[in-house]
Amino acid sequence: MQIDLYDTPKQKMTSFLFRRAKQSDLDEIINLLADDELGKHRENLSEKIFSNYQNAFERINADPNQFLMVIEENGAILGTCHLTLIPSLTFQGGLRMNIEAVRIATSCRGQGVGEWMIQQAISLGQKEGCKIIQLTTNKERADAKRFYEKLGFTATHEGMKMYLETS
Repeated sequence: MQIDLYDTPKQKMTSFLFRRAKQSDLDEIINLLADDELGKHRENLSEKIFSNYQNAFERINADPNQFLMVIEENGAILGTCHLTLIPSLTFQGGLRMNIEAVRIATSCRGQGVGEWMIQQAISLGQKEGCKIIQLTTNKERADAKRFYEKLGFTATHEGMKMYLETS
């Protein structure tokens, strides 16, 4: 699907494409995940770890409730996010969409790419009949929190995580 975005601040027409990620995109997606202050400490681009990413990609891709999105322009991947549809008993048995692992290439930040990507995710959620779209962002990402608030998300809950050691 090809979508045109009219970038009002710059009065420029930009063409972005969003699509399901392919196995051949994996290197670029991992590089996007590692390209920030937090990601550079938790992602590992070594050959030894790459099979973990491949296994995760295959599991995501095989699950009809998962959509690993990439945004590209002229064949270059500019961003990614991971969407998950979650059936729920709350909201009268409503469907939720969870948005995770949102990353935009450093060279594209502040140019409307992230906003466009999140709008596409919201549109997909609406088409699926979702009652709520949720996401989390690390408390250290103050800019990300402001970005999501600008798009209409509100910090209504306190998220908690437990990191498990794996062998």
